[in-house]
Amino acid sequence: MRYTILLSILLLLAGCSSAPVYPPGQQQELRAALERQYRQWRGTPYRIGGLDRRGIDCSGFVYRTFEQLYGLHLPRTTEEQVEVGEKVRREALQVTDLVFFKTGWRTRHVGIYLGEGQFLHASTSRGVVISSLDNPYWKRHYWTSRRVSSLSH
Repeated sequence: MRYTILLSILLLLAGCSSAPVYPPGQQQELRAALERQYRQWRGTPYRIGGLDRRGIDCSGFVYRTFEQLYGLHLPRTTEEQVEVGEKVRREALQVTDLVFFKTGWRTRHVGIYLGEGQFLHASTSRGVVISSLDNPYWKRHYWTSRRVSSLSH
């Protein structure tokens, strides 16, 4: 798939020492692919441990999206996904960066940054949706972000 090749090239160019910076045209292509993914999964209900259209959880949705769009294999859980790639400041977020939230004492949530302050995720209350990082709830619970820079294919 074209996006797999594009992301693979970007990951290779990035090397291990720094996170890639995507030119605007490539960010638009990556966002378009994520928007298509959203249209396919929109409204899929949240189901802890789920990995299909009958129900999916947040880390499962991230796992499936990176697998389906880019042929890349992320770890399955939020706890493992937060260890992947390199930390990115919120002000430096780019399309495909992972955004993480602490939503409870031991509860974590993950989504995929779309650009323009929006992220794609599997919400416990609304299923697969697009939300704003500026929403008071997400703003209050924002934890960290990661840029995927080295993955197994």
